[in-house]
Amino acid sequence: MAQQRGQDLLSRLADRGEDVIGKITELPGAQRLVENANQLKERADELQKRMRGLEALERRVASLERKVDQLSKPASSGTKARSTAAKQPAAGRATKPKPKTS
Repeated sequence: MAQQRGQDLLSRLADRGEDVIGKITELPGAQRLVENANQLKERADELQKRMRGLEALERRVASLERKVDQLSKPASSGTKARSTAAKQPAAGRATKPKPKTS
């Protein structure tokens, strides 16, 4: 019996809701209110899409900042030795051709 009364109450509320929605459209400013509500929904959707895009950009910026930090650290002595060794000619390699002796 309680379930039947609950369903009856819900159906009555649904009917009243439909009636109210029908009467709202008859009000003078209702059309404008509905248009504004739709515009607000569209703007909220657009804002939500932009915010998702910002999250991706924030991740990229964080990654780039880490790379810049790594590159801007002072070079260690081991790195310096490697860079100067690369500039010098390799040992045992002749830089000028040897004159031929007959």
